[in-house]
Amino acid sequence: MIKLLIADDEPLVQAGIKSMINWEEYDIQIVGTAGNGAVAYDMILEYSPEIVITDIKMPVMSGLELAKKCTEEERILPVFIILTSYEEFGFVKEAIAYQVVDYLVKLELTPESLTETVKRAVARVSELRVTARIAEASDHNLSLLKEQFFTRLVLNLFESEQQFLTQAANLNINFEYEAFVACYVEIHSEKLADMTPEKQITLYTNSLQMTRELIQKYATCHVLSLDTRHFCVIFLLDQAAAKDCRQVILTAVEQVSAMLFNYYSVTILTSVGASVPEPMQIAASYQDAKQIFSQVSPEKPLLFLEDVPGERQLKNVFNMSLFREDIRKAYAEFDEKALYDIFTSVIELFGNQPAHYVQALDAAGNILYLSLSLLGDGEQVVSEIFKNKSNGYRSLYELTNVEQILEWLAIFRDGLCESFATHNRDYKNHIVSQVKKYINEHIGEKLTLNRTAEVFSISPNYLSVLFSKYNDVGFSDYINQQKIEAAKRMMTEGDYKVYEISDELGFESAFYFSRVFKKVTGMAPRDYMNKKLS
Repeated sequence: MIKLLIADDEPLVQAGIKSMINWEEYDIQIVGTAGNGAVAYDMILEYSPEIVITDIKMPVMSGLELAKKCTEEERILPVFIILTSYEEFGFVKEAIAYQVVDYLVKLELTPESLTETVKRAVARVSELRVTARIAEASDHNLSLLKEQFFTRLVLNLFESEQQFLTQAANLNINFEYEAFVACYVEIHSEKLADMTPEKQITLYTNSLQMTRELIQKYATCHVLSLDTRHFCVIFLLDQAAAKDCRQVILTAVEQVSAMLFNYYSVTILTSVGASVPEPMQIAASYQDAKQIFSQVSPEKPLLFLEDVPGERQLKNVFNMSLFREDIRKAYAEFDEKALYDIFTSVIELFGNQPAHYVQALDAAGNILYLSLSLLGDGEQVVSEIFKNKSNGYRSLYELTNVEQILEWLAIFRDGLCESFATHNRDYKNHIVSQVKKYINEHIGEKLTLNRTAEVFSISPNYLSVLFSKYNDVGFSDYINQQKIEAAKRMMTEGDYKVYEISDELGFESAFYFSRVFKKVTGMAPRDYMNKKLS
């Protein structure tokens, strides 16, 4: 849910904006309204809205000053939608440097124009959230983020081209190439059947690492791990390589295949999709490769789409982008309900089409790839779910009909939902525990919800909700209780004046300290001190 704040000194404008469109339809919650920029700023600190619609001119603090203040504080969010009149358009140039999505003339404001601007704002919020996560990522996480980026790319899970470009730029991935080709690769070895799951993973990891090291000598590419039997190679071809695309890929795959066989007695089966001119079309090339993979064999281990007659290019792949938004929500927020709905929809879809074995297998495989890639500990989580299967989650590739695949998916669904629920419960309890520890370690400081939330990189509103849910008292009450306990210890153990205790514990004044003390203990500080002395 995206939070929205409306700031305008005219109550009729506030009411008009609130009623102009159905905000719930865009997953937006209006958290409040403000009559001037100063009040709006306080509400930004309290509620952390992602979008602010503000009049450019207001008393106390203008909308322009509000946007400038948030920018100077280096806040990534909120983004601003500025309301202006014709005579105020001179201020618009100044606002370009701030986080402003669009400008709307009040007299020309319609549900249609507001809706279009809100859609742009929502898209911008999505991009900035990703940017914030990437900026905070460590080098270790950066590698994982790149794998997740390419997983989304080949499965066509980006919401827009702008989102793709923003993430590519932040991850420093260059797509300035003439053409792109995706290959789908499966590893084969006669030894696999006799290997333990651990040894299978070792063999796959070693083979994948050798592939990554060798194939770069023949062409620029990215090798994306899918599971312990499959990976994808995305070729990024410059002008010279694009002209001789087929030979470049043929040489690269054949050389890697020979080395893998010599070192590990492993063979690879590879299908090659169409060459495409734009990076956002890589998903289509990957779809091509998967569509024809069923026609690859040990006798013909490398197959190009162009060599397959049109009538044999069967639609054997499942389009995961149909569930794009649900997938994003489920895996980004560990949302077990969204996850359950995705799995159930797939199960119901193929339950009505028992003849579509290849498509069902592809759907299950795609969901498996997503889980292994998009979850930080995906391999561990998925392996635990299928620990009672002789071949673990790789048992998927031993299934021979749709009914078996749907049973496998149901096990996977229930196990992942349980894992998500546990993750959420443990994570939230952990956050509250760490916040309480932080409060007690900084009890002498002026502690605020906003500052503490910044320390833990979460929104103040989310911290407040978590604290109320997973603690006996709310955030502010807990701080007051701990400060008063510390004050009582000081009164018992030392000879302090009331104002000295107040200063030591970060209260704004001795008067406020006395008020809080009486609220918590039922008596004034001096009465408590006299009682201890008597």
